[in-house]
Amino acid sequence: MYAKERFYHIAKWIREKERLLYRPLREVKLSYSPADQWLSLEEALELTYSEMAPGMQWGTTWQYGWFGGIVELPAEAAGHRVELRLALGSESTVYVNGKLAGAIDLQHKTVTLTTDAAAGERYAIMAEAYAGHDRELPVYKQSWLVRSNEEMYHFFIDLESLYQLRNLIDPKTLRASEIDQAFERLIALMDWSVQDDALEAMARAGRDVLRPLLDCVNGSTAPKLFMMGQSHLDIAWLWPIEETKRKIARTLSNQLALLEQYPEYRYVQSQPYLLQLTKDLYPELFDRVKRYVAEGRIILEGAMWVEPDANIPSGESLVRQFLYGKAFLRDEFGVDSQMLWLPDVFGYSGNLPQLMRKSGVRYFASVKMFQTYDNDGDPFPYNTFAWEGIDGSSVPVHLLDYGPFPNPADVNFAMLQWKDRTQTYGISTRLSQFGYGDGGGGANRNDLEFLRRINDLEGVPRTAISSPIDYFEDLEQRGMPGSRYVGELYYSAHRGTFTSQAAMKRGNRAGEAALKEAELLSTLAALASAGRTAYPLAQLEEAWKKLLLLQFHDILPGTSIERVHEEARGGFADMLQTAHEISREAASSLVKGEPDAGITLFNVLQWERSALIELPQGYEGAKDSLGRRLPVQSADGMLYARTELPASGYLSIEPAPALPAEEVTLRGAWATADTLENELLLVRFNERGEIVSIWDKERREEWASGLCNQFRLYRDQTSNYDAWELDRRYASSELEVTESAELTVTASGPLFAEITIRRSMASSTLVQTVRLTAGGRRVEFKTTVDWKERHKLLKVGFQVNVHTNEALHEMQFGYVKRPNHFSRPHDADRYEVSQHRWSAFVEGDRCFALLNDCKYGMNTYSNEMNLTLLRAPSDPDATADVGLHEFTYAFHVWNEGFVSNPVIREALELNTPIPQAAGAVGTFCGLLTSSDLNIVVDTVKMAEDGSGHVIARLYESKGMSARSTICFAYGFSSVRETDLLEQNAGDELAVNGPSEVELRFTPFEVKTIRIIPL
Repeated sequence: MYAKERFYHIAKWIREKERLLYRPLREVKLSYSPADQWLSLEEALELTYSEMAPGMQWGTTWQYGWFGGIVELPAEAAGHRVELRLALGSESTVYVNGKLAGAIDLQHKTVTLTTDAAAGERYAIMAEAYAGHDRELPVYKQSWLVRSNEEMYHFFIDLESLYQLRNLIDPKTLRASEIDQAFERLIALMDWSVQDDALEAMARAGRDVLRPLLDCVNGSTAPKLFMMGQSHLDIAWLWPIEETKRKIARTLSNQLALLEQYPEYRYVQSQPYLLQLTKDLYPELFDRVKRYVAEGRIILEGAMWVEPDANIPSGESLVRQFLYGKAFLRDEFGVDSQMLWLPDVFGYSGNLPQLMRKSGVRYFASVKMFQTYDNDGDPFPYNTFAWEGIDGSSVPVHLLDYGPFPNPADVNFAMLQWKDRTQTYGISTRLSQFGYGDGGGGANRNDLEFLRRINDLEGVPRTAISSPIDYFEDLEQRGMPGSRYVGELYYSAHRGTFTSQAAMKRGNRAGEAALKEAELLSTLAALASAGRTAYPLAQLEEAWKKLLLLQFHDILPGTSIERVHEEARGGFADMLQTAHEISREAASSLVKGEPDAGITLFNVLQWERSALIELPQGYEGAKDSLGRRLPVQSADGMLYARTELPASGYLSIEPAPALPAEEVTLRGAWATADTLENELLLVRFNERGEIVSIWDKERREEWASGLCNQFRLYRDQTSNYDAWELDRRYASSELEVTESAELTVTASGPLFAEITIRRSMASSTLVQTVRLTAGGRRVEFKTTVDWKERHKLLKVGFQVNVHTNEALHEMQFGYVKRPNHFSRPHDADRYEVSQHRWSAFVEGDRCFALLNDCKYGMNTYSNEMNLTLLRAPSDPDATADVGLHEFTYAFHVWNEGFVSNPVIREALELNTPIPQAAGAVGTFCGLLTSSDLNIVVDTVKMAEDGSGHVIARLYESKGMSARSTICFAYGFSSVRETDLLEQNAGDELAVNGPSEVELRFTPFEVKTIRIIPL
């Protein structure tokens, strides 16, 4: 028989196998009740049910349905494996005799009732199914009890294993010849017209033919795949979190069923948030998970609370992902997660290695870097390498290829996908995942059966189901490859996620600032009252966890359906309300004076801050609690005052007569219809509200080399992945924005000058208030856009008189340098990048910086810096970004070098509101400050352990070694450095008296210190 003819026979058998594997035993009749919210099984049993007939449509959009019935096993089931095949028209969670037994989804078609049936056994069936939201409503069809033909099932697993192997190997080898001969014998043997017992007997005979070929093992040099069973589950994406509550139950119940049947199986579960859901909603399931974790068969790795976006969250947010994620695993399971697992995240911050190391996380693994959809000109070069972060910290990394099925063809492919341009030989091991994901599910029975066949099958890499930690520890013993990668892992795709769904980005930035403010003020309140004012530890943890959840990698990047973003906006609002209430309570506890006596302003930053504030109604002037009379200015019906707030403290302001004009020492700021000016800068505008000149009076130089504050509109039409992508050709589709603007002077005086710009662009309108303060080098653009576009991209550009070959972009606890040219493919790939509060051009002593309060995408090219403001994708959310948007950006210019440049202070002030409370209490200065302003005091809070100790997180911000004296207002008995988890405290630090300690920082180093107050 010719080879092709032989293979046609085998392929046809495999295609038609489903009709041979199961024998229907009895129809399962179920009744139905709708449900609009999550219900426990006990609650579902109390519903009123009605009979269902095949062909009936059920449910409404977003609704759930409960189905129930009793089945009894007939005599012909005795001694066999019996499975439940439900046809509810949707994914379903299945309970058998009151216990979560499994789920029906795309990859799991049946739920096993028993592997050794007894006639007359009765089973109570309950199932919860989702009616859906993006398709026609489901239709109930016939459900069945089926008897599995186990011999035939195993025959086909044997056959497909060898069939795939035969297609992999050289047809001229002895191994191929022996498989061909076995296939010839099978074709002669198999009579597909027989049924029932004869069919089983034929399958046994066929397995006897194949067994000798499956018993052949590899030689000693065969490579090895460490197989990690897992299931990636998006917490929200094309479904809301409400559906994820069911998806995690379906996934875990299916995996527990496999763990019961296959003693060699081990399953990896990430994202403690999902385990928290399981504990809250499915306590019996959670108890079973705990038992398997204790046995070492469910492996809890991943380390973070959820799998967050790694570009947009702040450094402190990533710390909290580790802190709360690892604490949950430790407290609930006694597990110390050792691997950061982010399989589906769109790029990885260059400071992750340091944060991992200081969180007790040794290894990093991901999948996404190679799934770039041909968007990259220079594909990422390595699979396994040492990743060095911006501070010099290093961790071992393994990048997997996307989830192979554990069959011969896919495991062979996985082994061949070694990507290392510096080392192409001697690679003997790899880590590979298996199990269905995105919507959860995990491995199925076929996966485990294939792995039994190919464990050491000649011609296929060896496989071993294992923990990913086993792989890394084995790799370290063998010796890591010599490849080393320095800096961020920039992902050459999904660049639109820096901008899509602007409300997500604004909520995130505001939430991060509000929570740190709440923690610092609550710490100050607790210390000032000697502990009588309780620190709201539980409230703050709950608020942080809400924010961390919203940083999930399909929520914060803006790549989910409309309902997800709608609920996320509500989540951000709730979290912000909680944070503001905590701040107000802390501030009120500190301010004991009469509300009419004045107001108290709080500065949560570590340096003295010049504040421009709105005075309450009825004030003519003001003085502060240091006795200083404050200059004031009227604008837009409000009275403004300017004062200097003490570092990390507060100051009160009381009504006073207006300061006479001759006593105002500020030189002021002035506006005309087309200029803003103070003693340092003169800014000129054209008729469209664009800046044509930024004249530096000190240096007598022009900063603008072309238009600045230039709004640039582009067609934004991606080839695929609408919300995710920003096509590299967008710049060639620029649309003209030529509409004139209306410019109005709205303020001019001793404190500040303002121009208001009103203009339209395409179908949208824009209003800007442009402000320059007296003595300032920062020009702010407070902007409101009524955005009505579809598939448009809006940027604001600044062409400046600076020559440099790179730009500095703030990231978590530091910054990264990126090219502003396209000289090499990797340079050109970075045509859109992420940044946080600032980006800067530096030319010698001259620095131009662009600041923002909620924007994360931008591009630089030559001397142009363009901040990305808004997009308008339509998939998967057809309403994305349409509506009103408010944001502020600013530019700052400096002539005294980057080291002394206050850009970080300027950016933080733009992003940090000034809390206030009614009443006057006096002045307090210096809760916790640093003598070196390159050392940023990022977080001040009380310890998680409730000890009353103070935790401070600081980092070096300019990329240079530094020494700094840290001062603490209340004095301390000891100070120790800890890890980011507030554990593993080192020796006591040397102190300078009762309130000062000196710390030494290496470039971009993050330090956490534990202070025991006096």
